[in-house]
Amino acid sequence: MYAFEDTRPNRIVQRLLSDRHSLPLSIALHLVPGALIVVAYLLIGEPLIDAVGYPILLGWAIALCLVLVPTLVGLLWLGRNLNGRFSLRGVLHYTGKPIPCGKLVSMVIPLIVWMMVLSFATAPMNRFFLDNFFTWVPYTDAAGSATAFLDGYSYSTMLTTMVICLPLTGISLPLIEELYFRGFLLPRIAHLGGWAPVASTVLFSLYHFWSPWVFVSRVIFMFPGFWLAWRNKDIRLSIGMHVGVTSIMATFGTIAVALNLI
Repeated sequence: MYAFEDTRPNRIVQRLLSDRHSLPLSIALHLVPGALIVVAYLLIGEPLIDAVGYPILLGWAIALCLVLVPTLVGLLWLGRNLNGRFSLRGVLHYTGKPIPCGKLVSMVIPLIVWMMVLSFATAPMNRFFLDNFFTWVPYTDAAGSATAFLDGYSYSTMLTTMVICLPLTGISLPLIEELYFRGFLLPRIAHLGGWAPVASTVLFSLYHFWSPWVFVSRVIFMFPGFWLAWRNKDIRLSIGMHVGVTSIMATFGTIAVALNLI
């Protein structure tokens, strides 16, 4: 009995750190965090912001932190089992920096432009899916436009929310997502060949259970960055695209609120 108890955790670690995840395991590892984020929002984030009178954006930031920060800690724990200390070495792949910095920048900038342009261009499609297929979702009240989540709040409340969320939803949380989804999960389904970045994009888009109406457009504007990260085995490409866009949009949003433009 004791031998079984001693080896079981090691088997779990070995399975997670294996260079090859089965598709069912990868699907679970992609989607479970998204489900937990929705639960964290409904049970903690939403009641908390309702109690203090703050916008829905802050509630989602809280929910994301409650799930993604422990996810990062989990990756570090795997690194401790692998390296004897808390580390991401060997846990994350595609970190060898094979692309020179100059070429990296020249690739990331078009990806940022692509993602930003497509995210705005596909907004009418998102609205169509929201109005026709997802009105039953309980947290769509502020999904009507990019600024709907701020409607009805005072200037100070809006600005405080944006300032708090900027380093979180703009930088830290997207970075954790890239470390987990592209640094940890994507390389472990590389055996799928050219379908690996497709699966990564689709599953990552599905993971966003809090905005299912954006699924199609998210697949479209995220895929090039994920494909290039897989093709070049360099996670900096998807990080640059994803964090680049979220940080730019969060920064401009904060400035717009500060200047009373929205």
